[in-house]
Amino acid sequence: MVDVVCSRVTRRLEVVGLVGLVAVLATGCSASEVIAFGWPEGVTEQAERMRTLWIGSVIASLVVGVIVWVLILWPVAFHRKRTDEIPRQFQYNLPLEIFYTVLPLVIVTVLFYFTATTQNFVQAKVEDPDLRVRVVGFQWNWEFQYLRDEAGPDGRFDPMRTEAGTPVSTLGSSSTVPILVVPTDRIVEYRIESEDVIHSFFVPDFLFKRDVFPQPEKNDSDNVFQTTVDEEGAFVGRCAELCGTYHAYMNFELRALPVGLFDRYLDLKAQTNPVTQQPYTTADALTELDCGELCAPQALTTTPFDTDRTAREASGGSTN
Repeated sequence: MVDVVCSRVTRRLEVVGLVGLVAVLATGCSASEVIAFGWPEGVTEQAERMRTLWIGSVIASLVVGVIVWVLILWPVAFHRKRTDEIPRQFQYNLPLEIFYTVLPLVIVTVLFYFTATTQNFVQAKVEDPDLRVRVVGFQWNWEFQYLRDEAGPDGRFDPMRTEAGTPVSTLGSSSTVPILVVPTDRIVEYRIESEDVIHSFFVPDFLFKRDVFPQPEKNDSDNVFQTTVDEEGAFVGRCAELCGTYHAYMNFELRALPVGLFDRYLDLKAQTNPVTQQPYTTADALTELDCGELCAPQALTTTPFDTDRTAREASGGSTN
């Protein structure tokens, strides 16, 4: 009788496994996507650590889940009532009680350890990063300023200056998506602040975001974080905090260049364009680098949005 029941259970498990395999293949997921259980791949060292934590946590959860399912289904399958005879009763089982008390504590402790170490890694800061950038959010765009290596007497890091004495920066507008150019394989520090309401600096490929507060030093908020981008490319950035009428269009682009190209880019940004007799704009500097699509002068991941209310009203829109 037991052999028959086991055979039926085995067949059912085979069917369930086959259905699961077909379901996975039908979704079109790649092997890496299946192994990651839906967690996307990031482009920073911090994102990779979070991905590892996620995969490990899900695998541990599935193992615990399988154990629980077996403990539930085993008595259902093999200890069903067959006669009117009352089965043997157990009032206490000390080893079992110790087991189901200690095991959850071990699981929580291990999960807490790996979560805490990953969080510490993601939020870690070195004293001397390779590059500092001030990120200024405002309704409804961004400005990025490259900062000097050393802090001034007031503890603030002043922006680098062009030959004309203006800050080396990129400013977004209704017609221009601001492009933040950073080097790959270097530690970049972001110092974020807002000029008006709360915004949120979010690069989806970083798998990380940080709220942008006005006067962060008075709001008891940590407005500094660091990342290291591993891959070259163009990555869309967004505001992830509802901040007003055009919040959904408050985008920017992060462009990651190889170290050599980035150094040339920053040198150009500090110089005067001999053609226009003005400091190099981001578009002009990228065009001068001439490195193909990676140096495209316009954003590759998003488009500008006209936030001029007068223009929208003239085109048939309404304002409140």
